[in-house]
Amino acid sequence: MRVLIAVDSFKGSLSSPDAGAALAAGWRSVRPGDELDVLPLADGGEGTAEVVAAATPGASRREVPGVAGPDGRAVTAEWYLLPGGVAVLDLAQMSGLPLMAALDPMGATTRGLGETIRAAVADGAREVWIGLGGSASTDGGLGALRALGLRALDADGEEIPEGGAGLRRLSAVDRTGLLPIPGGVSLLTDVTSPLTGPHGAAAVFGPQKGATPEQVDVLDRHLAHLAEVLRADPTAAGGGAAGGTGYGFVAVYGAAVVPGADRVAELTRLDDRIAAADLVVTGEGAFDFQSLRGKLVGNILRRAEAAGTGRAVVAGVVREDPGVPHVGLVEVAGGVEGALGEPARWAAVAAAALARRFEGRA
Repeated sequence: MRVLIAVDSFKGSLSSPDAGAALAAGWRSVRPGDELDVLPLADGGEGTAEVVAAATPGASRREVPGVAGPDGRAVTAEWYLLPGGVAVLDLAQMSGLPLMAALDPMGATTRGLGETIRAAVADGAREVWIGLGGSASTDGGLGALRALGLRALDADGEEIPEGGAGLRRLSAVDRTGLLPIPGGVSLLTDVTSPLTGPHGAAAVFGPQKGATPEQVDVLDRHLAHLAEVLRADPTAAGGGAAGGTGYGFVAVYGAAVVPGADRVAELTRLDDRIAAADLVVTGEGAFDFQSLRGKLVGNILRRAEAAGTGRAVVAGVVREDPGVPHVGLVEVAGGVEGALGEPARWAAVAAAALARRFEGRA
């Protein structure tokens, strides 16, 4: 068979390239005669910049040492320069949740994202693509925008504090010093959440960043206040991505919100590669109800179904039946601890188990 292995990262355990390599190794151990096409993918979350760069001839990696991490400690940021002056970067890489020494839902900032964009523009970038997944903060992107020259002022004309807690003091913004980005900004995301409300940035993503129910309510009110000051539509899809960073960049830069899975699919010729395959094996860390509602794996399954190509899933844990052959790492490892302890090993074992279900097929 011609098998396309098209996987997202297994969040917190395997990058997309590493997951693809492990699944390919496991599959080959059972069906060495199959023709494998291994395609690492992403949808706006962690690893998106790397995947986009790998799919783009002439892309080059750059580093920016000493930018502010989400808790203020310095980190080394990275971004990729694509031909034509496009900078692509992942917010999670310099402003992500794993970088926090301790969760701080009210104080975490996206300042490092803005510092990285500023460095990229200084290095020749004219257009910026941002993968928005994995944020540690709920600051409406204001930390990043302030690093790009926006002034966020209280009623006395003083700069407000960093983080979501500081938004309550926002009275006005001064855009006169804002860094121009001539080619504009594209926001690659896998969520459609609005800025505020029961499906907004604070309600949906605040708890995973450490916010208590009371803090979720406060952050939601603060984001609503931000919308009153910036005067962009808080109900627009994608505004709630990355703790409201999507909203902030749309309001200040007129950024375009782009489904990350679709942008990456276009760059990697995903539809052509699906059409050329007999079977698509896709996967991610956790297959659950969200997977079929805008996430990368659901996107791939729909494309494969439309093309008449066979489908199968390998995931760290399978919480909802995808309706196609599937194996979970937790299942074959005998538990979560084992799967997380040696994810590459168990991904290969899971792929081998899946391949055995296709024995006898040419």
